[in-house]
Amino acid sequence: MVSPGYIPFHPHPSKPEFMLPQGACDSHCHVFGPEDTFLYASTSSYVPVDAPKELLFSRHRHLGIDRAVIVQASCHGIDNRAMIDALKTAGDAYRGIAVVNSEITETELREMHEVGIRGVRFNFVKRLKARQPIEVQMKILEKIKDFPWHLVVYFEPLDLPEIKSFLEQVQVPVVIDHMGCIPAGKGVSSKEFEELANLLRDDRFWIKVSCPERLSTQGSPYLDMDEIASELINMIPKRVLWGTDWPHPNMKKEAPDDGILVNRIARICPDEQQQKSLLIENPTRLYWN
Repeated sequence: MVSPGYIPFHPHPSKPEFMLPQGACDSHCHVFGPEDTFLYASTSSYVPVDAPKELLFSRHRHLGIDRAVIVQASCHGIDNRAMIDALKTAGDAYRGIAVVNSEITETELREMHEVGIRGVRFNFVKRLKARQPIEVQMKILEKIKDFPWHLVVYFEPLDLPEIKSFLEQVQVPVVIDHMGCIPAGKGVSSKEFEELANLLRDDRFWIKVSCPERLSTQGSPYLDMDEIASELINMIPKRVLWGTDWPHPNMKKEAPDDGILVNRIARICPDEQQQKSLLIENPTRLYWN
């Protein structure tokens, strides 16, 4: 049963006015279910509306997206089957990020690599109840170190002081989800942004300029998140990624129109060469290795 009040994805997103370049990559999206095939985790803080692979692929065709990275979400826990099934169907144009536990074997990791998985995700957001003990995280990192993989981390600004020293010890590349969740009201001159910027000065750290819809106070088209995104792109042009976050789990007010999210790229990244880095070159370097 879907969680009470859960907002489903936009049923008919607009066709973007901004035309994505060939080879553009959505570096952060999900597949959910279908529940009758891939059960949701009993430990999940939410049960979403099914958002299966067929619908994800259809959305990408509609938006002009040629490649994507499917990120395992907390609603499926460590059961990566729905994401792996989507990768097997999509072939080389799609990659994946898994959520695993410390019992994962080298054989299982190699099988994941063969289908296109290129990293693991640690979720530090307390309300999602998906955080693993640091001992488990360290064991996982030890097991993936011999693969050309990286770590994806999801945290909110209040979490960063607690986990900063841990992140600085990680020896693989670290990709930060959703602009570090800096709220629109804080901006680039805030303490929260400066703490995030300090991390990004280390070449091991990357960031996604995704999820303005989750952080904006103004609503669509999320103009109040443009300054933060633009500053991040200018700071680390070769270590920044873009993604839709489709199907937008746990939205509180409305389901975003993905066509509007694509159009936002022209505002936050107007330079054509930088668009190529953001959408093609950077994800290629990180995921198609």
